[in-house]
Amino acid sequence: MRVHKELKKGDIKISVFIWNNKYLLKFEQGLVEQTFKVNESDVLEEGDLDSFLSGDFLSEVEKRFEEMHKSLRNQIENI
Repeated sequence: MRVHKELKKGDIKISVFIWNNKYLLKFEQGLVEQTFKVNESDVLEEGDLDSFLSGDFLSEVEKRFEEMHKSLRNQIENI
């Protein structure tokens, strides 16, 4: 696995890896992370890959992080 790109969008760290003919898109925020696998053949040019790192897709990732943090907090409080 090799690192293709790393960047930050607000408080979200994004790492893009290439492994086994796939891009692994790893989003990290605080204590939680989300990873998506995209076939290299589905990304024809660099701009296609960038669309996963912004816009509606990134907004959905941010909303999911809110839910994940809430679930984690609730579980920790109930231990």
